[in-house]
Amino acid sequence: MTSTATNDDDATELGGLTVGAAAAHAGVTVRTLHHWDAIGLVRPSGRTSGGYRLYSATDLARVHRVLIYRELGLPLDAIGELLDAPATDMTVPLRQQRAQLLDRISRLRTMVDAVDRMIEAANAGILLSAEEQVAIFGQRWNPSLAAGARARWGDTTQWAQYAERAAGMTPERWQHIAGNIASLEQDLAAAKRAGVRPGSAEANTLAERHRASMDVYFDCTHAMQVCLARNYVTDPGFTAYYDAIEPGLTTWLRDIINANARDHGIDPDTATWT
Repeated sequence: MTSTATNDDDATELGGLTVGAAAAHAGVTVRTLHHWDAIGLVRPSGRTSGGYRLYSATDLARVHRVLIYRELGLPLDAIGELLDAPATDMTVPLRQQRAQLLDRISRLRTMVDAVDRMIEAANAGILLSAEEQVAIFGQRWNPSLAAGARARWGDTTQWAQYAERAAGMTPERWQHIAGNIASLEQDLAAAKRAGVRPGSAEANTLAERHRASMDVYFDCTHAMQVCLARNYVTDPGFTAYYDAIEPGLTTWLRDIINANARDHGIDPDTATWT
């Protein structure tokens, strides 16, 4: 008379492993093996006299095949069909899974490239060489302005926004942006020469156009725009840039931005980067 197995050693002598030993051997939980048994995916081929499951070497091999296919991303129902399919048919789902994996790899590579561009944009400020920047923005453009902006605002949410947007900008997109900026600068210079007063409707429209030009890079509030204008008049690089377009343009641009901000409830004297 065969005695009931009470431990893993006894079970092995009976020609298999108990569910606990099989689970430990395969690196899964007992609950997992119970579930696979219930759905018919891996059914133990033996039982002890007490009715406990016993997994043979063939059963364990099937468990490991399930784990391999699950690692490939196949659902359990598809794995069952694959394991029970004739040998001539088993390559069909595998080829389908291979195609899906290649597609996933391609998408992941695209995501990695996008992340790399964001990292580069966050570090460099603009994904254009110095020569490309001058070619697009004109001879007056100073490529070091981007590095200066990063040094000043590199730890802000707005710089992170800028890096994310800049990472996806092509040279053609930069060219379009540069064209809009050039048009704005010409209109600012013309208004300054014409004596347009800060706070007037025309000046406020120009101030809003300037803020919109910043919105291309990050969400620019009126308070942030005031802070930018302060920087224009204190940073020699920005001052030289705007005053080369029209003498005194830097201060006048600050004044129209401040006046427009007041109309939107912002005190330029106390405005902060918010």
